[in-house]
Amino acid sequence: MRIIVDHDLCEGNAVCVRVAPDIFAVGDDDQAQVLIEHPPESQRANIEAAVARCPRQALALRND
Repeated sequence: MRIIVDHDLCEGNAVCVRVAPDIFAVGDDDQAQVLIEHPPESQRANIEAAVARCPRQALALRND
């Protein structure tokens, strides 16, 4: 799986960071940053929750 951030949509609300702090961070540019682009399957539930809760729908999860 691979996480994608649409930086045109991201407002840096950091909801993803609160849901999955091991996977996401907010950079100096106030944009979501993916810390682990290809995370382990054990993190899937947290990542799916972060994607679902993103207020701007700026996150996507792709199954590679």
